[in-house]
Amino acid sequence: MTSTESSLSTSAFPEVHGRVRGYDRAAVDAFLRRAREAFESSDADADADDLDSATIRATAFPLVRGGYAVAAVDAAIGRIEDAFAARERERALSRAGARAWVGRSRNLAQEILDRLSRPGRRRFDRVGLLSYGYRIDEVDLVADRITRYLESGEPLTVEQVRSVAFRMQRGGYREAQVDAVLDGVVSVILAIG
Repeated sequence: MTSTESSLSTSAFPEVHGRVRGYDRAAVDAFLRRAREAFESSDADADADDLDSATIRATAFPLVRGGYAVAAVDAAIGRIEDAFAARERERALSRAGARAWVGRSRNLAQEILDRLSRPGRRRFDRVGLLSYGYRIDEVDLVADRITRYLESGEPLTVEQVRSVAFRMQRGGYREAQVDAVLDGVVSVILAIG
């Protein structure tokens, strides 16, 4: 059994106990069944399914008592996303060729680099002074690291990007914008494969 197959099997996750919340077991199991069906489907069927690596990356589950351990499920979802991204890359290469695939990935990387090349503390929109957003200094540190990856090839893994967590501050960066750029970085890294 491959790591993707074991990630797609249900009830493979430890459950949390007591007052700790975990991912809703029924929601996780239903998603895993859907992912397994989409991954195992033929090429023609896969085109009809709306499940792709970007959708998997955006998947969220309700938190409940007695649910699955968050870290274990997140790790499995990451492996599933990797498998879907690899399959998408193979299909795109066979359909459009390497030049088109690299061009698309290069365009996305350039968009990200353009955003992150802005002056520090001005890379993203900020929430109002009474609202909470991501800590500006922490986001800027990660943005600098991503910039070095895109400009000079400094090592950066998908897991490092996925595991980024920012503290909150009043008047911080708008979460949705930062998250969208991080998702784009994951897409670029997976596309390069």
